[in-house]
Amino acid sequence: ASYANFYVGNGVCIVPTFNDRNDRVALNILADLMPQHEIVGIHAVDLVWGLGTLHCLSQQQPAARSGA
Repeated sequence: ASYANFYVGNGVCIVPTFNDRNDRVALNILADLMPQHEIVGIHAVDLVWGLGTLHCLSQQQPAARSGA
């Protein structure tokens, strides 16, 4: 589990949170670093167990099927 696994989109930064006291620290640090973005925490404990959390989830795109 890592706060570094955040996703940056148009005007938003989606940050994994883990029901930990450091969630607020991580959100505040990113808010200071990216004042032009809305910082949104997303509960990600369940994602850690199988998918990797937000940034990892956004990386793979399935190949287009030929003839589709």
